[in-house]
Amino acid sequence: MDFPPEYFQRYDESPDELFYSVPRLVVHIDDAAIAAVTQLYGELLPESGHVLDLMSSWRSHLPETFKGKVSALGMNAEEMRQNPQVHDFVVQNLNRTPQLPYPDQHFDGAICTVSVQYLIDPVTVFKEVRRVLKPSAPFIITFSNRCFPTKAVAIWQATSLAQKAALVASYLEAAGFAEIRAEDRTQPLRRGLFAVGGGDPLIGVWGRRPHSDL
Repeated sequence: MDFPPEYFQRYDESPDELFYSVPRLVVHIDDAAIAAVTQLYGELLPESGHVLDLMSSWRSHLPETFKGKVSALGMNAEEMRQNPQVHDFVVQNLNRTPQLPYPDQHFDGAICTVSVQYLIDPVTVFKEVRRVLKPSAPFIITFSNRCFPTKAVAIWQATSLAQKAALVASYLEAAGFAEIRAEDRTQPLRRGLFAVGGGDPLIGVWGRRPHSDL
């Protein structure tokens, strides 16, 4: 599948290193959406093993039951250094260098949390993720309706949540993933025992490296 280049234009085309040079030690979705991310990761990732946290920050939102190893790749070293679940990290701009610095079939799973909207060549990056995953290992992408609008690509800002889910699924398909699924995992925002209305939406899209992809 070919995507028109204009899909991936951005308002701010200055070097991403400048934008991400200052650590942002804040969460970008609310507590209910974070809980939904953690629950989904707990369902799909092995409790142990080696997981790649792509476009990582200071929190990976993996469940407390996760006992494996996390390798992070992101734009800000201080953010990843502050991440208590990360064992090692690499600073890399995927929009400049989409090739991942890991060997083939290295990881038991991969995640990308609320960041896919910033990729200008997502299919190439997703193909690299497929390469570094073991057969049948999942790649899980989660997103909400929040973004840095000057750095999000044009197609992301022009689509609904349902269309965004279909878009990410099409990236996975074009990159050769199998068993692709998309689910609305939005949870009600709660205060104590009571639901208090809608919080941030949370969508999960995932696929697996095929067994035949050897």
